[in-house]
Amino acid sequence: MPRPREYDEAQVVERAMRRFWSHGYEATSVEDLCTATGLNRSSLYRAFGSKRALLDVALTAYEELSAARIAELLSRHRPIREGLRRFLLGTFDDGTKARGRWGCLVGNCANELAARDIEAQRRLRRSLRRIESVLCLALERAVAAGEISAASDVGALARFFMAQAQGLRLVAKTRPGPSVLRDIVATALSVVR
Repeated sequence: MPRPREYDEAQVVERAMRRFWSHGYEATSVEDLCTATGLNRSSLYRAFGSKRALLDVALTAYEELSAARIAELLSRHRPIREGLRRFLLGTFDDGTKARGRWGCLVGNCANELAARDIEAQRRLRRSLRRIESVLCLALERAVAAGEISAASDVGALARFFMAQAQGLRLVAKTRPGPSVLRDIVATALSVVR
């Protein structure tokens, strides 16, 4: 009879996610993951199969957190332009905290893995589509409410704002100053009519 797990899987995944997010996939060793999660190597492999499989689970957890946060933000702040403004500002307002300087886990993994790994490309594209769908739903509600033009291509706008968020996170890592980042946000919002 197998022994029951003596750890909280959600907590292990969150700790692994933070390690991958703060240090990157390649720079995170299995030993680093053992230290971060509190699991030994055999327990880690038994639970997740491989370092790469653990990254996939961590990415799913990150997607869930991001999608919920973005959906809540866009539904709480109306009109949609204000919600989008807060969404974009939120990509760098945490820059004073360590996590804000980490960027986006999906963006970081895309930068690190997607150019040479077809499976990583597919996995990360799926992650980006998940966030795009949250943006798209909010934009569709805005069209229905008359906040933006019915002629708006909400799919294109969702992809645009996803790309803006990724770009802002990248630029924010260089610490150009809040006024530069706020100018980028104001310019991006000019496409919403």
